[in-house]
Amino acid sequence: MCGISGLLGSDSSEMASNMARCMRHRGPDGFGGFSEDIGRGIVAFGHSRLSIVDMGGSEQPLVNHSGSALVHNGEIYNYGQIRKSISNYQWSTSGDSETILALHSNSISRPSEAPEFATGVDVSGIRISPQAAYPGNPAEKHSKWVSMLDGIWGFALWDPALRELILCRDSMGVKPLIRTILPNGTLLFASEMKAFHAHPEFVPIPDITSLAVRLAYEYPLDRTTLFDGVMQVGQGTIETWGIDAEGRAVMTGITRYSSESIKPNSSLDFEKHSTILFDTLSKSVRDRMMSDTPVGIVLSGGLDSSLIAALAKDSSDESSLESPECWTVAGSEDNPDLISSQRVTESLDLQHNVSILHDDIFWKKLPSFSWDGEDMDITVLFWQPLFEAMSTSVKVGLCGQGADELHGGYQRYANLPLHAKTVGNRLDLARGIDFSRIESGIGKPWEDSGFSPDSVFSSVQSALQFELDRGQLTNFQLRLADRHGMASGLEARVPFLGRSHRVASHKMPIEWRVSSPEEKLALRKAAELTNLPDSIVYRPKLPAGTATAPKMVESLISELEPHALEWSAEYGILEPLLRNQPDMAIGIRLFHATHFTEGGIERSSKDLMSVIDDVGDWPG
Repeated sequence: MCGISGLLGSDSSEMASNMARCMRHRGPDGFGGFSEDIGRGIVAFGHSRLSIVDMGGSEQPLVNHSGSALVHNGEIYNYGQIRKSISNYQWSTSGDSETILALHSNSISRPSEAPEFATGVDVSGIRISPQAAYPGNPAEKHSKWVSMLDGIWGFALWDPALRELILCRDSMGVKPLIRTILPNGTLLFASEMKAFHAHPEFVPIPDITSLAVRLAYEYPLDRTTLFDGVMQVGQGTIETWGIDAEGRAVMTGITRYSSESIKPNSSLDFEKHSTILFDTLSKSVRDRMMSDTPVGIVLSGGLDSSLIAALAKDSSDESSLESPECWTVAGSEDNPDLISSQRVTESLDLQHNVSILHDDIFWKKLPSFSWDGEDMDITVLFWQPLFEAMSTSVKVGLCGQGADELHGGYQRYANLPLHAKTVGNRLDLARGIDFSRIESGIGKPWEDSGFSPDSVFSSVQSALQFELDRGQLTNFQLRLADRHGMASGLEARVPFLGRSHRVASHKMPIEWRVSSPEEKLALRKAAELTNLPDSIVYRPKLPAGTATAPKMVESLISELEPHALEWSAEYGILEPLLRNQPDMAIGIRLFHATHFTEGGIERSSKDLMSVIDDVGDWPG
C-alpha cells in the first residue's frame, strides 16, 4: 500500500519524486524513485511506501533483470500461488508486488530492436493512436496475465524493450489511479490529485459538468474527477502509452479486462446459496488478513461490519493468531451504532476501541477532511477520527463497504421511482449544461451520456448494475475509504468485494436483496451461521455518517445554511442545485477553499470559518 506517481514525456526526472512527496501520508515508511531517458523524452516514477508485506524488502520502484520497472499501490492476495507457479523468473523480493513484474515478464515477447516512436492524433487534448480501441490493440495483450491477479491495485509498469507504459487498475476500482495531460503533451499520473500540485504547469480547474452530476446523483460518474482535464483510469481497465518523436505521450491501447454483470438466477436454493455467500465471504476475509502487521476492524455495529468482525475472529482462531481489535467512533455514549458495536464485541469477545467525537470536531476538522478526501461530502467526517485512531495501532483495517451495492442495502432501492424523480429534478436544476455534449469514448472521462434517471432506475437490477458500473461504489464509497484511510497511513480492505463473493452475489434473485420489511435477506441468512446475536443479524440499516453523529451534522448545517445560500450565488449555473442542497453548498465552499485557493494544504489545518471566509476567485 502506498502512493504512486509518474510521468511520460518531456519533463524533469525529479518531477515524479516531487509528486510522490505530496503523498507521503500514503506511505510514511519509505520513498523511492526511478527515471530513464527514452529518447525524445523520459519516463519517471515516484513511490511512497506503507510497509505491510515483506516489510524489510520490496522497496519500490521495482526493477527486474530485463529493465522493466514497476510502482504498485495495493495488495495481491494470491501472490503466494503465483510465485509457486512461476519457476523461470529471477525473484529479488519475497513480497506481493513483484508478482506483477513476473507475470508480465513471462507473458510478453520482446522485439530484438526497439520499436518506432508512437504516432497519434490529437483528440480533445490527448494524443491517441488511431488503432487504440480496436481489437488487437497493444493493451489487449496484457489482459490474460493481469486477469490472473487477485487483489486490489493501481500500478504503472514501464517496459523499455517495447517502449511501453502500462497503467492498470483493479477490477472494482478499489485503489485509485488518475492521470492528466500537460499542455506540452506530457502524461502525469498519480494515486491522488494532490500530487499534480507539485508540477508548476498544472493548474486545477473545476469540472462544472462533473460537479453538476455529482450534486444530482450524490457521486461522480464514470472516469470523471471533479477537476477539469483530470480523469481516472477506469476500473478493470488497462491502458498502454508510448511516446512520439516530439516527446509527447500517446495512448496506444485501451481495454477492459474485467466487468461485472448482475444476472439473477431464480432457480437457486435460498438455504444453499446463503451458505455459499457465507463461505465466499469467509474466504475473502481470510485473504484480506494477509499482513505482516496487525489487522483491525472498522466496526459500525451494522450488519456488514459486524459480519466482517465475526469472520475475522473465526479466521484468527482457526490460524491460532491473535484476534483483531475493533474500532468505533460515535457522537455520544448513547449512539445506537455504538451500543450495537459494543454488543458485537462482547458477543465475539473482541477488544473494542471507542472514540467519542468532540463537540467542535466539525468546526475544527472539516477543512482537512475536504483536503484529504478530494470531494464535497461533509456528513461522513467520522472516517477521519476513526482512521486516525486505528493508525496508532494497525496499518490495515477491514471494513464492510460494498455490501449495500451487492446485496441491495440502500433504502432508495425500495422506492426507485421517488429516487429517479429526486435525481431528475436535480438535473433539471442544472440549467445551462448540455449533458448530451459530454466527452465520451476512448480515453475520455465519460462512458456515455446515457444516464437518464428514469432509465437507469427503471428496475432494481438496472439500478444495481448502473451504480456498480458507473460510480456509486468506485467513485464514492471506495474513494472515501482510500483517501481518508491513507491520509492516516492506514490501508482499508473490503472483503465484500472479493471475486468469489461478487460472483455469488450477482446471481441472487432480486427479492433476496430488496424486500419488505427487511433488505439483504440472503446476507442475513448467511450471518445466522456466525456467533452474532439476532439483534445484530436483523438490525435495520441506518445511513452512515449522519447515524454516527446526527446532532452534530444537523447543528452544523443549520448554523451555516444562511451563509450557504449566499455562497451558492458564486457558483454560476450550479447555484440552483446548491440552494436546494445546503450541505453541498457548504461542501463546495470547502472544496473551493482547499483545492482551488492557493495554499490548500496549509489552509486545511485551519478551523472551518477561517478557511471558508477566505477563498480565491472560483475558477469555474
